[in-house]
Amino acid sequence: QSENVLGYVVNVERIPNSCSHPPNHISLKDRKILVNLSMAYYRVNISAYNEAGESPQAIYIVPEFFATDLPGQIHVKSQGTNAVVTWTPKYNPKCFVVDWGTGKEDMHMKIITTTTGNFTLGNFQPYKLYKIMIHASDVCQCESFIRHEKTFGVIHFYSIEGVPRTGPANVTVLNITKYSALVKWTEIAAEDRLGFLQGYRISYTDSSMKKSPAVTLNSSITSYHLTGLKEKTTYRVQISGFTNAGEGPLTLSQPFSTPKYGTVESLCICITQHES
Repeated sequence: QSENVLGYVVNVERIPNSCSHPPNHISLKDRKILVNLSMAYYRVNISAYNEAGESPQAIYIVPEFFATDLPGQIHVKSQGTNAVVTWTPKYNPKCFVVDWGTGKEDMHMKIITTTTGNFTLGNFQPYKLYKIMIHASDVCQCESFIRHEKTFGVIHFYSIEGVPRTGPANVTVLNITKYSALVKWTEIAAEDRLGFLQGYRISYTDSSMKKSPAVTLNSSITSYHLTGLKEKTTYRVQISGFTNAGEGPLTLSQPFSTPKYGTVESLCICITQHES
């Protein structure tokens, strides 16, 4: 039916929208639109219409933005289940809009009309990662923020950090030689960290139960080259993640054994001469 389409209707709705303001309603002929958005979450509903009426809506959630060049810094101080959020305005808009929550399905919004630069948020649960966003706006009367809102700063926050509930997954050992091996793993999933992951600790034990000193690695590293191994020996690798609250459980790899002669295979070609 595309040849009969007369135009399109686009609704851009902020998430959350505690003002209960209707979505921004845009009619256009083209199949492309440019909108200037803040770093808040947005839902875009698109439908086509012709002489018979309007089609069902296609729903699109704008992906999360990541930016490092925002104009302001946010600081958060935990006070039990509450948190005090402070910031230093670079300029004085009519108001600030604060968003906080664990994700687009669980966001709260508040308009702050004072210029003091602090705000107390409540009902934070321990071991959950929260996102706090502050936007500056010159429209503060529960109107649409889409044309006026500019993100001032973003911060992620745990009211109480815990230790990871699991270790890294998919631990594998590759490139085994007489004296070395490469260990790889998958990072701990965000929902299992229960705090800001600071790094990993890795050690290995040989068949005589002699344990090597633990090596501390940055959280961005997901592989490590074991060296100083003994030939013809069975080893088991142990890896854990840690946050500021402490170290999580160990993940054990499958046992691996170093060879006696190394990994390079030699091919011997023997030529036998027969006397005629």
